Amino acid sequence: MRLAITLLVTCLLGSPLLWAALALPQQGVGEFADQWQPDAMHEYWDPETMHRPEKERMSGVYTADDCLACHKALTPGIVKDWQASRHAQAAQPVGCPACHGDDHQNLSLPGPQICGGCHPQRVAEMEEEKKYGFPSHALAMQRAVDSKHFADKPKAEVTACLQCHSVASKCDSCHTRHRFDAAEARRPEACITCHSGPPHPDDQAYAASAHGRLYQQEGQRWDWRQPLRKGNYPAPSCAYCHMKDGKHQVADKAVWKFGIREVNPHSAENAIKRKRWLATCADCHPEEVARDFFRNLDAERQSAWQKLYAVERLLKGLRGDGLFTPAAKERPPYPMDWLGKWWPRERIGFYEGQASAFYNVSAIERDYFELWYFTNLAAYKGMAHGASEMSQKRHQQMEREAAAIAAQAEQLRLTPKKVHDRPSLWQQGEYTEYNRDHQ
Repeated sequence: MRLAITLLVTCLLGSPLLWAALALPQQGVGEFADQWQPDAMHEYWDPETMHRPEKERMSGVYTADDCLACHKALTPGIVKDWQASRHAQAAQPVGCPACHGDDHQNLSLPGPQICGGCHPQRVAEMEEEKKYGFPSHALAMQRAVDSKHFADKPKAEVTACLQCHSVASKCDSCHTRHRFDAAEARRPEACITCHSGPPHPDDQAYAASAHGRLYQQEGQRWDWRQPLRKGNYPAPSCAYCHMKDGKHQVADKAVWKFGIREVNPHSAENAIKRKRWLATCADCHPEEVARDFFRNLDAERQSAWQKLYAVERLLKGLRGDGLFTPAAKERPPYPMDWLGKWWPRERIGFYEGQASAFYNVSAIERDYFELWYFTNLAAYKGMAHGASEMSQKRHQQMEREAAAIAAQAEQLRLTPKKVHDRPSLWQQGEYTEYNRDHQ
């Protein structure tokens, strides 16, 4: 019997089918890893976790010169980018095998650990962001894959999320391959590739500020090869303020935590962050000017939260009276949300999980989400970047949206609550059934 078991194990271990299966990721990653499977694109977003070498027809161990001889014909653009890079021009050139390996049957897609072999300080600086919590580049991928809506939605719909959140798992989000030019990464365009759109309108805020207007007028003539130090640039770019002296750590000055959660701006931690922020502003402005900036920013946040809390109180009143349509118990819960299955409840506000409630909600809840996460955030971003006019316009928009929600709430109170004979009305349909069966 023991001999038979030994033979069986030996045969299984020697089976190429078994090892081929083990080479592929069988499930996702993160808190809900068992709820989803990665598609082919995931290996590019998270190479160190998801990439598996392809067993190609090409085999052998090659030198950098061998790689160039082939790829000048196969991928000439990549070769030209590398030839123009500091990697190629170094006294000891950093060739293809240094990042990808030399065995064509086991090539790798490099991530931060590979880059850290030569750039340990920069990778360590980025990793240091984790001690500040969210938001941060270093935790961006974790933020995505640990979200219930990420695991619940079809992967084709959340690929766009990973395109930016993958900044945590690959350096070429900012330093485009294969040139990895620091001068390119210092320009605002490198940042606004991701920092744009309703969830993070930093591009609008910077463009509306005096800094951004000067950049748009003169930036093409600036020497972007210069380090991010005082006196090297006529006006700051994103990288100048957030990565002063080239430090790859952007979470150490985030006083208001993205503007979507009310925090105490005068805690011991935030007092230190303010000093850092003030020191950066003092490169160009008198200290009192910078202090006025903070006073205006704090006043803007206090005004914003007064508006938001007024709407939250209104929505909590509707919830108490059972007036949401559809109610939480009438919606399909997240497949992995055991609490939601046993205690379905509408989430209102940051501390109840509003951030994860932007779909599978009633119309009025979605309207509040957009007020809180889009319009409010834009008001904060405008003031934080010195674009006060943008911030004022967004506050006016917040007031209009709050009034529209109030009118909608009044209509819900005047309309008798419909009793559905079939609670499954909201729990069926092509979209819901597809999600359930195709993860």
